[in-house]
Amino acid sequence: MPTGDPVIRTIAMPADTNPSGDIFGGWIMSQMDLAAGNAAARVSQGRCATVAVEGMSFHEPVKVGDELTVWARMIKRGRSSMTFDVQAWRRPRDSEFQTCVTRAHFTFVALDENGRPRALPDSTDGETWV
Repeated sequence: MPTGDPVIRTIAMPADTNPSGDIFGGWIMSQMDLAAGNAAARVSQGRCATVAVEGMSFHEPVKVGDELTVWARMIKRGRSSMTFDVQAWRRPRDSEFQTCVTRAHFTFVALDENGRPRALPDSTDGETWV
């Protein structure tokens, strides 16, 4: 399990289900993108956009009422891009036991006011959970 503060913690609700009654994978991926986007905005100190998602596979379903917790750790930093290892963990409503549901690498690029890539500001910490 990741250390440090999670970026997002939310409850899976009935409106987030797929036709089988489990939480829709797209909803989980969107929570991960929101978390990584928040981390990228903090690192870039401004606007940024998702440019790639790699390696996502789902290990187990998330159920209605489960708490979904998402962590994002920057693993690569370029001139204008950032890649984050993003992990989503579930905790059943009536338990303290948590399991990793999925993880993936999300890559973002920092953007200027015209939507063009811009350089990232200087950093003192490039490999921590954001």
